[in-house]
Amino acid sequence: MHMKKKLTSMLTASMALALVVSGCSSPKESDPKTASSPAAETKGNSPVEITFWNMFGGGEGDFVDQIIKGFNDSQKEVTVKRLRLESNEYYAKLGTALSSSKGPDVAVAHVDRISPFVKAKQIVPVDQLAAKVGFDLKQISDSNLKSVTYDGKPYAIPLDTHFHMFYYNKDLLKKADLLNDDGTPKLGDMTPEGFKKMLAQIHAKVPDVQALAVNTPYFQEPFLNMYYEAGGDLLNADLNKAAINNDKALSVLKFYLDLYNNKYSDLNDKTPWDSFHSGKAALWFGGVWEAGPLLNDKSLNIGAMPLPAIFGDQTHWASSHLLVVPSYVTPEKQEAAAKFMKYFSEVGGKTWGQAGHVPANSKVTSSEEYLKLPYRNFFIEAQKTVKFAPKTDKYTTIITTVSEVLQNIIFSKQTPEEGLKNMEKQINDILAN
Repeated sequence: MHMKKKLTSMLTASMALALVVSGCSSPKESDPKTASSPAAETKGNSPVEITFWNMFGGGEGDFVDQIIKGFNDSQKEVTVKRLRLESNEYYAKLGTALSSSKGPDVAVAHVDRISPFVKAKQIVPVDQLAAKVGFDLKQISDSNLKSVTYDGKPYAIPLDTHFHMFYYNKDLLKKADLLNDDGTPKLGDMTPEGFKKMLAQIHAKVPDVQALAVNTPYFQEPFLNMYYEAGGDLLNADLNKAAINNDKALSVLKFYLDLYNNKYSDLNDKTPWDSFHSGKAALWFGGVWEAGPLLNDKSLNIGAMPLPAIFGDQTHWASSHLLVVPSYVTPEKQEAAAKFMKYFSEVGGKTWGQAGHVPANSKVTSSEEYLKLPYRNFFIEAQKTVKFAPKTDKYTTIITTVSEVLQNIIFSKQTPEEGLKNMEKQINDILAN
């Protein structure tokens, strides 16, 4: 028991990390807005009140507030009350709520977090609920729907996909003679060597900036992007063994170590997202959730495109926000939650798309409204080649281990070879227990 407690507190410490892995809490979170506690159940003709838990702050939080207000104003049957929890404690609290049967009526979760909830039967399948409120799940993109399907049933409503784009600073590329007349970058040969050549040219011609800011604080993200491009997997097909100690992982690690060693990227940059935003880096593999600040401000002169296939393939890391309904929720409130989920997907998706996340509802992504947002045609293209986390209930522990070992490798506490061996052993231990 005590061992478990200790593990839980260790996990809670790594939640903050896991959340940024999923690119959710923006580096600049605003103050939490907490709703008042829900009133006792209402009877008669008054609306059914449901509590909605999520971790969205900052700009994302403002969009969620708009969506909830829109829903509450659009009908008289259901009222949604929002409770925002701090992202670093979100999953600890949600886990407790689900196991004690007291908490939200509908909640946000990441796609890589629901396996344990499905396994413990703590959340309900959503197919019949959707049918009840006339919500056609065929609107949801295949990859999104597949990502939440266990034993043939969908256990969540996917709201979006989020992943990384290749952002570039046009002014800095122009100085480096790497900008085409149409404002796109001159990429040259897209291989690790070809990409390094491009960075060398930026480094030579604009020496006072980083050629490529690398997300060193959350290095698992840039690592997985290139490792997935190289055709790598975290686990084997049966999800019972690590599949990470191989030449593909090694070549990706050596590629990034070269960038640091050649000073194309600054190993000690603790806020690379700010460095790029403030013009101190020419290139950046950044989240779609950064699209608002980066692309809406024309004075920054930033462009975006899908990550180049440096390691041979377009496949790249992704996560997704979902809505889930706990098993303890009464049938009346489950139906109310379904009405809200339908609205969030079909109508709110247009608002949510402004946050940068690519909406999971294909009606939204094919709408004129969405497509007139800057560079969104590229976002949709990049969404087609995403790779979600393996569906194991040990994923949080595994990705935490991966992150910690990667830090040791890039800060030269271990060689890439030792690190990968160590990672493999630790992952296999997690899976065996």
